[in-house]
Amino acid sequence: MIIALLMGRKGSKGFPGKNLHIVSGQPLAYYPMKAARGCPEIDRIFISTDDERLMELALKNGIKIIKRPPELCTDAALGEHVYLHAYNYIKEQNRHCKIELVVLLMCNAATITSETISEGIRILRNNPDYDSAVTVTMLNMWSPLRARKIGDDGLLKTFVPLEAFGDPKKLNCDRDSQGDVWFADMGVSVVRPKCLEGLEYGLLPQKWMGQKIYPLKQWGGLDIDYEWQVPQAEFWLKKHGIVEADNKNK
Repeated sequence: MIIALLMGRKGSKGFPGKNLHIVSGQPLAYYPMKAARGCPEIDRIFISTDDERLMELALKNGIKIIKRPPELCTDAALGEHVYLHAYNYIKEQNRHCKIELVVLLMCNAATITSETISEGIRILRNNPDYDSAVTVTMLNMWSPLRARKIGDDGLLKTFVPLEAFGDPKKLNCDRDSQGDVWFADMGVSVVRPKCLEGLEYGLLPQKWMGQKIYPLKQWGGLDIDYEWQVPQAEFWLKKHGIVEADNKNK
C-alpha cells in the first residue's frame, strides 16, 4: 500500500490562513490534494491538521482526517514529528496492510504534479537502496557563499566561514561560481517507512528524507510562508497548465 500524507495547521504566524488562501481561484491546499488524487499509484490519502476548514476541504476531496494533537500545533513543533505521529496512527489503523511508500506533502506547497509523484515512486521501486525521492529546485542565486547574517554590531557578516568554500582569495560574487545549488522545495518527499521510523538517522535538516536522497529536479518549486510568494506559485501553476485545466473542468 502506498499512502499520501498531507500536513497543515491553522496557526501560521508569518502568513495567517495561508493553507486556504486563494491561489489562482482555488485554496492553496487544493493543489497538493489534487496532485495526490491524480496519482494512480497512491491507494489512500490522509491529512494531519487542526484546522476545521482545512478538514472540510479535505473531506470534499475524499481525504481521510487525522486530528493533529495540540502539542504538535505549536510554533516549536517540528514537521518530522507531525509526520511521524500521523504515520504511526495510519499504521495502527491499518495493521493488515503493509505500507510500501509514504508520499509526504505540505498544504502550503502547490508546486507539485501527479506525474512528479509517480516519478518518485518509480525511482524508489527501481532503486531499493534509495531512501527517498524529493523535489528540488536550482537556486544558484541563494548559494551559501552569498548568505549573510546581521551581527551584534548591526552589520552584515558571512553566514558560513568563507574557508568552507576553499581559498577565500579565489572566491568571487558570480552566482554560478560554486556550481549548481539545489534546495528541497517541499513539493513532495516520497519516502520509505524506515525513514519515518528511524528519524534519528536522517540527514538534517529534513530528517524524514533519510540518507540516500534522489533529486526530482524541477524549476520554481516553493512552499509558501509569506504572501509575497503567492504570485510565484500562480506563475508556476499557469506554466504547468494546472490553472487552465481546472478552469475547463468547472
